[in-house]
This record gives sequence, structure tokens and C-alpha cells, in this order.
Amino acid sequence: MTIRLDMRRAVSRAAGALGDSIDAVRQFLRQHLHDDGGFKGRDGRSDLYYTLFGLEASIALDAKVPYDRVAAYLDGFATPQSLDLVHLACLIRCQTNLAERAGNALDPATRDALAARLMQFRAADGGFSTSAGADRGHVYGSFLALGACQDLEVDTLEPDRLLASVESLMMPDGGYANEPTMKASATPATAAALTIFHYLQRPIPEAARRWLFARVAREGGFTAIPFPPDIAVSDLLSTATALHALSLTDTPLGDEFREANLDYLDALWDARGGFHGHPDDDIVDCEYTYYGLLALGHLAGS
Repeated sequence: MTIRLDMRRAVSRAAGALGDSIDAVRQFLRQHLHDDGGFKGRDGRSDLYYTLFGLEASIALDAKVPYDRVAAYLDGFATPQSLDLVHLACLIRCQTNLAERAGNALDPATRDALAARLMQFRAADGGFSTSAGADRGHVYGSFLALGACQDLEVDTLEPDRLLASVESLMMPDGGYANEPTMKASATPATAAALTIFHYLQRPIPEAARRWLFARVAREGGFTAIPFPPDIAVSDLLSTATALHALSLTDTPLGDEFREANLDYLDALWDARGGFHGHPDDDIVDCEYTYYGLLALGHLAGS
């Protein structure tokens, strides 16, 4: 399996837990498809980043959006040289999803152009940075590059060098910082690091797994950093990425843990068919709806 397929499979498992609410989610996704074929960002305009989340959730839940319109929107990014790593990875994943859905493979010339642009983000230490020409890689950049290489079916990753770059970002407390300038562990970065270890088939660092599991808050959900218990604030990005990484590493969760986190997701659910990113977030968008589905799939769909 690949990063993309494993995440999409978990999102698909959320369908059973949604019950009758699945129709609201499908409608939400259709409503967030712009006339030009892109999915709307928080400003209401089409955005390649949000298109990834909207498209993949639509495929996973069979929302029956007009995929030919999405393909036309993606055609507007035919020159990948203009894209940063985040948006390049989104384009690769979107195109791979659409090609797979149509029973096709990516056009070889398109694949080669995307792969060539991807390699421009390799850092000198063998990892990948969100900026071209960097000396050291980022965990997030390396995670994106690994997923993109899987989707493009290219073997230019140099996994030993990439893993050494990621390992250099492990903090004394067992978690991972996202980049060299950061001196504290973060939940999304640690989840991404564990995901990289999993797909590169390397032993999972137990200290990192323990650090990640310890980020669950008293009221459910995971915090982005180690907060004192009395002021811990959970967020959906941290929760979904942590649950996904713990699932990949076969970490047992337990019924009480599942119930607390299901209650947390329920508090973030919006009757319009999506999820809020945190309790004080007034906007419901495709990104956090995807993360809500991902978390729900792991908690209730196994």
C-alpha cells in the first residue's frame, strides 16, 4: 500500500460510522466544488491544496462529483516549475487519484516532468525541504516526497539518506521537530516521521510512539505540542495525523480511548456535513472535513 491509498481507505471506513449523515457530507463536498473544477478554499476560491482533500474525500465516499471538471482544473497546472513542494505534491496525488479512477496510468511525459520538479526540493542532507536548495530536509517535506514518489512510481528517493535526515530531527523527549530551526517536538511532525519509518520498512522508534500517544488530551483529541493537562487544547489536524500514524504502527487504542476521541469528533461535527478544525473554528472546509473523516475511519471503521 501507499500513503495515499492507506489514507483514502481509512476515509472510506468512515462511511459506516456516518450513517445517514453520509449524504450531508457528500452534499457538502459537491457544494465546495467550484464552477472551474477546483474545490474551494477558506476564501471561497478554487485552491489546489483544498482540491486534494475535496477530491480524495469525494472518491472515498462516492460523492459523484463531475470528475472531468476536476481534471480540467488540474490541466491548468501543466507547468509544475511554478509550484512549491506542497502544491506539487497535491497535484501529483490528485492526478494519480483521477488516473487510477479512470483505469489509466499517468502520461510518461507528465510523470517525468513532475518527478524532475520534485527532485529539486531534495536537500543536501538527503531529505526534502519545502524550499528548493536547502541544506537540511524537513519531516513534512520528506513525508510529501515519499508519497509523491510512491504515486509516480519512481525510485529516486534514496531512502537511507532521507531517513537519516528525518532521524536528525528527533528531539531528546522522543518526538520530532519538523525542521532544524525548531527545537520542540510537534504531533504532526512526529506522526509524519513514524509514517516514513513504516513505509520504508524500518523499526518504529518506540520513544516516538510513546511521545505521540501521550499527546491525547483529557477530553479527547490530540494536542499539537506537550501542554500541561489543565490547559491542553486539542485540534483535528493533530488528532487525525496521530491516529493514522498509531494505526500504521499497530498501536492498541482501547475502548475508553476510542469513545473519548469519538466524543471529541462529535463536538467538531457540523450539521452542514463537515468538521471544524478545533472548537473555536467557525469555518467548515474540505481540509478539516477530510481529517475528521480520516480520524473517524480509524476510530470506528476497523
